Amino acid sequence: MAGGAAHRERIWDPALRVFHWTLAVLVIANWLLGKIGPSDMTLHFWLGYGVIALLVFRLVWGFVGPATARFTRFVRGPRAVVSYAREMIHPHPTYWPGHSPVGALAVVAMLGVLALQVTTGLFADPDDYINVGPLASTVSSETSRMALRWHNRGADLILILVLLHWAVILFYRLWKREDLVRPMIDGWKWVRRR
Repeated sequence: MAGGAAHRERIWDPALRVFHWTLAVLVIANWLLGKIGPSDMTLHFWLGYGVIALLVFRLVWGFVGPATARFTRFVRGPRAVVSYAREMIHPHPTYWPGHSPVGALAVVAMLGVLALQVTTGLFADPDDYINVGPLASTVSSETSRMALRWHNRGADLILILVLLHWAVILFYRLWKREDLVRPMIDGWKWVRRR
């Protein structure tokens, strides 16, 4: 477990917090536009380009950003993931400094699914002559139709990941008595060094 008493520490830098909340807004808005939006998906495309820009930022920030934003700091091996998963079920705060090993897997999964989603969107062609991805003409019609199918499946997977994300936040708040939302707003989190 942890050594020493828990203390407040600035964990999340402003750029990472802005990234997180902007990505959340764009993903939710784009999901809604894709599912119930207008037949003209121009805004959906522009928000998708915003998601691409954010994903590129996060990739770069994962290598050059502050320590808690770096992939080398929070992506752990299987042993750490299993150990943390066992600790997760206990009804006390973990005070993990940054993303926990299980949380890191969730981050990687979400970033990966979003990367797949924007890539398939670029190549998708629904044959309506209006909402054609900007790179659809560079691939065969079979490939663009397959991209559209994967894009639709990806939207469902994103919904599942977002709902799971919210459920875990509630689990931590209610069961573990640990607030994961406030640190993503002000950057400060109760931590215990490991």
